[in-house]
Amino acid sequence: MSGRTALMTNPRHRAAAGSDIRLRWWALALPVAAFSALLFLLAASAQADASGGPQPVSQLVEHARSSWLG
Repeated sequence: MSGRTALMTNPRHRAAAGSDIRLRWWALALPVAAFSALLFLLAASAQADASGGPQPVSQLVEHARSSWLG
């Protein structure tokens, strides 16, 4: 058999070998921006309601804390 040996030119093989793996800038920036926006909305909603009653988020956190800690 005088067939040629296949070279590893497929990008999947190079990535599997661990050479030259890079993330694009938006692969990190978009999750950080989404998390920051949700955190800002949560903090802003806690300050906007001055009724003095418990907030739904604080009730949820308290319920989770009491169920995990007993």
